[in-house]
Amino acid sequence: MIQAENLVKCFDHFTALEALTTDIPKGSIYGLVGSNGSGKSTFLRLAAGVYMPDGGSIALDGEPIYENIQVKKRIFFVADDLYFLPQSTLSDMARFYKGIYESFSEEQYQKLCKIFPLDPKKKISTFSKGMKRQAALLLGMACSPDLLLLDEAFDGLDPVIRGGVKKLLADEISSREMTVIITSHNLRELEDLCDHVGLLHKGKILFEREIDELKLGFCKVHAIFQNGEPEGLLDGLSVLQQSRTGSLLNLIARGTSSEVSQYLTERGAAFAEGVPLTLEEVFIYEMEAVGYDYNNILF
Repeated sequence: MIQAENLVKCFDHFTALEALTTDIPKGSIYGLVGSNGSGKSTFLRLAAGVYMPDGGSIALDGEPIYENIQVKKRIFFVADDLYFLPQSTLSDMARFYKGIYESFSEEQYQKLCKIFPLDPKKKISTFSKGMKRQAALLLGMACSPDLLLLDEAFDGLDPVIRGGVKKLLADEISSREMTVIITSHNLRELEDLCDHVGLLHKGKILFEREIDELKLGFCKVHAIFQNGEPEGLLDGLSVLQQSRTGSLLNLIARGTSSEVSQYLTERGAAFAEGVPLTLEEVFIYEMEAVGYDYNNILF
């Protein structure tokens, strides 16, 4: 779907992206995470054809994006700094985009207007920050793009609307294989939505994986030893982190939760149970494995 190879973008003497290479498949929700200034928004603007690459290439299904009108008609970009026509209502913006996007669906627009708590006849300038974000997302999905680019997509949305947007995106991908790229500095926000995730740092993608693949090989287990822990208990495990909360032993280890729980039970644990790892926890240990301190990258 989106292919970037040795992509470079500079602003004066600052290099925002440096030899970035990635291939984002069709029908996926790709989460791009990183600290402020890591190049996330720059990448989206290159993918939308707003910026011209200073080196390398970025293409949609093999077609260059910059100054390619036919390709841009397949892309909708919801920027972090939203823009609407002055004094426009939601209905005005819908008519505007209907004249640009041949794929604009009036049926989808009307359906979304019933879902989002917005007045189509009210001026968008009177909307709150969260309502403006809802309006942009509504218009983007009504345009039925092949590629939807979302910069800090959930900023300002309340939990109920955020959950509804995630469901709508999943439905769109399921029904017509739309591809979504979402940037965020918050892994927790993307955890239950994305199927691929990449970590951007200083203009390069350090790490990208499928979510399911990423979570393989690690587990978190809580255990209690009523008679104390036997000597050398953890020698037979590959423990990445251990801590205690009262009598509860907390472990993050390599392997499956069932294997680690069974190991601890066989060695006298009165209770041993696996609990889900967060995406952030998995990233921490994957990044440490390749020599990066994750906390210094994102926080």
